[in-house]
Amino acid sequence: MRFNKTYLALAMSAVLIASGCSSTDEEGSLADSTQGTDASTSGYNDGSMAGSQFGSGNGYSSGSGSHLGPEFSDPNNPLSKQIIYFELDSSQVKQEYVPVVAAHARYLASHPNQHVILSGHADERGSSEYNIALGEQRAKSVERMMRSQGVTASQLEVVSYGEEKPAVSGHDESAWQMNRRVEVGYQ
Repeated sequence: MRFNKTYLALAMSAVLIASGCSSTDEEGSLADSTQGTDASTSGYNDGSMAGSQFGSGNGYSSGSGSHLGPEFSDPNNPLSKQIIYFELDSSQVKQEYVPVVAAHARYLASHPNQHVILSGHADERGSSEYNIALGEQRAKSVERMMRSQGVTASQLEVVSYGEEKPAVSGHDESAWQMNRRVEVGYQ
């Protein structure tokens, strides 16, 4: 059977209506059924990760963790990065963000009272339904990586905004690449 974009959008809409846009369970999600394995996290769960390895780059916190420790404001520490960016039409965590996700997972695993909201976003291209589903897939990819490293389900909440909350206004690749993201928001 040949699938086209309209059929895919209708299927995603049905799944979203059935499951809702915010979820913390791991079973039955669109992301689980449409994606392969995420970027490997091997080598990042051994406690040997030093912040200076990662240098500076995109993805610094927008201030939503000001009540957290000083490691969250140190630009050389991966915990200061609370945005994970994605490629076009992809929910696979890029290799360069694996250390960031791993650092947050270690922090959450060692601070069981902490809670985060993983907010998935997409750029403006594609239908609204498609972008909601893609934002959810992205957030669930980050969730799965964190869960595999010891973070409990009660510490994580997944929500998708699709294209509704762009980080950058614009209609070109420079804006779109900043809008394809998951934000890690500490509560």
